[in-house]
Amino acid sequence: MASLSLNTIKQIMRTMAECSGFDRVMNKVDLLAASPGKVVCEMRVEEEHTNRLGTMHGGLTATLVDIISTLAIMHSERGAPGVSVDMNITYMNAAKVGEDVLITAQVLKQGRTLAFATVDLTNKATGKLIAQGRHTKHLGSS
Repeated sequence: MASLSLNTIKQIMRTMAECSGFDRVMNKVDLLAASPGKVVCEMRVEEEHTNRLGTMHGGLTATLVDIISTLAIMHSERGAPGVSVDMNITYMNAAKVGEDVLITAQVLKQGRTLAFATVDLTNKATGKLIAQGRHTKHLGSS
């Protein structure tokens, strides 16, 4: 299977944003750039994205790591979404309401059955790392 086109990635994101399920959190995420194995998005933190402390909810961060890394994997050689087998996130700084967050997903390696990706969430204004995620996906047999 071949890499997805930029327009196809945008269409996938639109479809997710328009659904009635949990993936609709993508309605506030904008695709900035994509190259094979890499996707860069941006999102402004709004009240609906926050926890009780008024900062971006960790569950939203995990969702962004999951979805954006999957898009990067789909925009690579194999072009397959795969199934998550492991994901971890290190939270380093808070993102507050009104702040713009850059989400950069990069495929580290793809083998016959597994793909490994990393995702950095950074404060657009300061460049400060908010969180970093690692995601491993099973792609099936080639």
